[in-house]
Amino acid sequence: MGKTPAMPTDPDFERMLREAGLRVTRPRLAVLTAVHRHPHADTDTIIGAVRATVGEVSHQAVYDVLRALTTARLVRRIEPAGSVARYEARVGDNHHHVVCRSCGRIADVDCAVGDTPCLTASDDRGFRIDEAEVVYWGLCPECVAAPSPAPAPAG
Repeated sequence: MGKTPAMPTDPDFERMLREAGLRVTRPRLAVLTAVHRHPHADTDTIIGAVRATVGEVSHQAVYDVLRALTTARLVRRIEPAGSVARYEARVGDNHHHVVCRSCGRIADVDCAVGDTPCLTASDDRGFRIDEAEVVYWGLCPECVAAPSPAPAPAG
C-alpha cells in the first residue's frame, strides 16, 4: 500500500480550493478537512465532523459542497455494492478498495503490478480508459479473528 501523506493544513486546503477554482468558505474547508480526517466516510459521518467544527450546517449544504469538491476532483466518491456513498481524499491515482463483508470496513489497495495494469482492458471497445474501479471483497483481520457466532438451535 502507498505511503500515507502528511495531513494537509488549513493553508493547504485553502490553496487546493483556490487552485480548483473554488471560493474558500468555512463549509468547504470543514468538509475537505473532514474527508481527509475520515477516509471512506459516509455523508452522515462527514456532516457530524463538519458540525463539530463550524456548528449548525444543513445536510443540503454538505451535499452541495461534496458535489463541488467531487466535480473539482478534490475528493473521490465511491459506492461499493450495498453501501451508501463514501468519500475519500486520495485522488489522482488509480487505486482500488478492499471491503470487509462483515463490518463494512474499507481500505485502499494499490494496483497489483506496475503503475496501472488494470487500465489495459482485454477489449476496450474503442474507449479511452482513464480509470478502473476494482473492489476486493473479504473479511478484515479483526473480523477473521472474531469468534464465530454459535449456530441457532434446530427447532
